[in-house]
Amino acid sequence: MTEHTEDVSGKPPSLWARILDSDITYSFLRTPSAIIAAAITLLAVGAALLAPWIAPFNPFDPSQISLWDGKLPPAWAEGGQPQYLLGTDNQGRDMLSTILYGGRLSIIVGIAAVCLGMVLGVTLGVISGYFGGMVDAVIMRFADVQLTIPGILLAILINGIGRAALPLEFREEFAIYVVIVAIGLTDWPQFARVTRGATLVEVNKEYVQAARVIDLPGWLIMTRHILPNVMRPVLVLATIGLALAIIAEATLSFLGQGIPPTTPSLGTLIRVGNEFLFSGLWWITFFPAIALVVLVFAVNLLGDWMRDALNPKLR
Repeated sequence: MTEHTEDVSGKPPSLWARILDSDITYSFLRTPSAIIAAAITLLAVGAALLAPWIAPFNPFDPSQISLWDGKLPPAWAEGGQPQYLLGTDNQGRDMLSTILYGGRLSIIVGIAAVCLGMVLGVTLGVISGYFGGMVDAVIMRFADVQLTIPGILLAILINGIGRAALPLEFREEFAIYVVIVAIGLTDWPQFARVTRGATLVEVNKEYVQAARVIDLPGWLIMTRHILPNVMRPVLVLATIGLALAIIAEATLSFLGQGIPPTTPSLGTLIRVGNEFLFSGLWWITFFPAIALVVLVFAVNLLGDWMRDALNPKLR
């Protein structure tokens, strides 16, 4: 692949031209699994975010829900109705619409939790690697202790403490934020360890030593010089962490510790459908479960490609 440093007019290439000529784009266009994973991820995220406009019904609008239409099978099955493509749940809500709305909530919670864990973990990781000594020991030992506790158990503990600390009338209103904090606080050690390792490599390089010689403040060296150079592995971890965060939210909701049934996520839909699984109403839990599996699988494939594309040793 040739790098175009300037176009025919002699001007430097535009940002779009540099993106098209980059190694990342070259790798992406020649990796079918990455293209398929990206397409599925974009489709799922786009459909979830556009749910209020593309969903056939609003599952939160009582005027669009009829208990008489409850527990209807998919449209192609005997007894199904064409307006309910994937059938209805026990409350008469259209399954396709609830999956779109539930997927939007799961994606939002996953992204917010990953951002929280990434900000906290990257900050502590850079500080730990840059200062070393006692600061490094305290932060990393705390991270090591937390890593010995299963993440889902810690999330349940944090979620329970957060809910207990809130007044009763605010628990459902702030349940989403409590879940985001619970998942985010369980994810920061992975980001901290990766960032610390990359920072330890960067602090011994000449440009950091030169910045110290001219007496630049430590916070300026960390934010302007070190942070941009340690973000590649962090972005890969964030992509894979998004899939794990979505699974964590679904697990908490399935266990009744996550999003309340009034604002169902994919995990809540699976939990509700599981109660009717042995009654023959398989579609209530099957379709949300398939949506969750496809979304997580696509994000994981995208993360695997990013790991390979951003690692020069694997090219």
